[in-house]
Amino acid sequence: MSFIIEFWQFLKVRKKFWLLPMILMLVLFGGLIVLAQGSAVAPFIYTIF
Repeated sequence: MSFIIEFWQFLKVRKKFWLLPMILMLVLFGGLIVLAQGSAVAPFIYTIF
């Protein structure tokens, strides 16, 4: 949790708010792949990419 707080402070101080959407998309796609790895939905998700 401290990493998230520190990262947010970095974004505020350095005015790098444009990084936030990219980081969020990477986290969402990573979570989607991890969750779909052992399910029956995995072949359909992998065809999207």
